[in-house]
Amino acid sequence: MQLPAGAPARAIAIRGAVFSRMAALMLAFLIPAASGGGNGTARAEEFRSDQKVFFGYLPCEGGAFAREGGVRQLAWELVKRTSVEAEAFGTEVDPASDRLYLTPMLLWSCEGEVKSLTDEQVAGLRNFILGGGFVWADDPSAGRSPAFRASLERQLSRVLSGAGWRELSPEHVLFKTFFLVKRPTGRQGSSRYLGIMHERRLAVLYTGQDVLGAISRGLGGEWQFLCEPGGEVQREESFRLAINVVMYALCLDYKNDRVHLPFILRRRKL
Repeated sequence: MQLPAGAPARAIAIRGAVFSRMAALMLAFLIPAASGGGNGTARAEEFRSDQKVFFGYLPCEGGAFAREGGVRQLAWELVKRTSVEAEAFGTEVDPASDRLYLTPMLLWSCEGEVKSLTDEQVAGLRNFILGGGFVWADDPSAGRSPAFRASLERQLSRVLSGAGWRELSPEHVLFKTFFLVKRPTGRQGSSRYLGIMHERRLAVLYTGQDVLGAISRGLGGEWQFLCEPGGEVQREESFRLAINVVMYALCLDYKNDRVHLPFILRRRKL
């Protein structure tokens, strides 16, 4: 597919968001190491303070985004486990608006069908994806209802005409972007993950196991759903997968570089 006319400026904006966050990640490690801590750490924190990841929600038919608690906890875990800072609350974004370009990553999770997009929204989402943006569609029904996936496929066939789903190999960089994860997982066990590729880049990810449900907490701090059959081990695996997804949206396939290969192979033997 070719980038539509009028999209290059927006594509640059998306890529700028990605690479600025990559720079923040690198500085978080390099500045303290070079300075021995102290002021270097402070400068890294200052640099990162305005680099928060913003989670945009794509619209659902007749309802709100299904997994606010999952996104809220994911934002907390990102801050705790990585050098990424994230907004705790996401916001629904109109695919036809310029707010689409405040983030390199959009989420779609609906109890039922996704919203039918207008032609203008279809064009806006197409420009976003082809310009470098990433869409994560996570099924809150964990495959028990066909409504979400069927409606998702209808809308994406309009956005990316002719693009087909592809099963992600266990060797895909998504499974090693930050944590080394051996298998797809979520609230309801493990299964395959599907993706739509654009120019060798994973542009749309579909997870059918309700990953965000597995990591979702209520405002009182309680886990909102059980993880079956693996319990808390499965929940932790879901956290790692979710963090990997965000890191992929920010950094793409940098972990595929050959420089990382010896380290990854050593870790897999542990």
